[in-house]
Amino acid sequence: MKIQYNLPCNIAQTLNIIGDKWSLLILNQLFDGRETYKEIQDGLEGIPTNLLSERLKSLETNKLIVKKLYQTHPPRYKYILTEMGCDLVDVFNSFILWGEKHLNKCCNTLVHKYCNGKVEHKYYFPNCDSYLEASELCVIQNEKISEV
Repeated sequence: MKIQYNLPCNIAQTLNIIGDKWSLLILNQLFDGRETYKEIQDGLEGIPTNLLSERLKSLETNKLIVKKLYQTHPPRYKYILTEMGCDLVDVFNSFILWGEKHLNKCCNTLVHKYCNGKVEHKYYFPNCDSYLEASELCVIQNEKISEV
């Protein structure tokens, strides 16, 4: 993906990596356990094959996924989330929670896997062992900003 945003902002820089059409949905397929090109394609009705290939290469270049050979003749690969890719789970869960609250037609609910109780988002501050409200948070700009 070409760089769209040249701003000193974490959101803009993250969007440069995963903000293009289909990338988040491809990552979501991987979170859902689909690993092969065919499984991902089948889960994303309407994605052109050339675009899926391009997005998978971009996600690999950006170290969110790795490609592993699982069959040699013909060569077939599976796609696996890296640790960096797996770290997006909280972002995906936040999308689900936001959707539960704001979408007219909510397709998913985030629940505890053992008791099915609904989940709510909290910010934990370990320095004082307490939970904070979003209104108690602020974003500060780091003094040393590397080149964007």
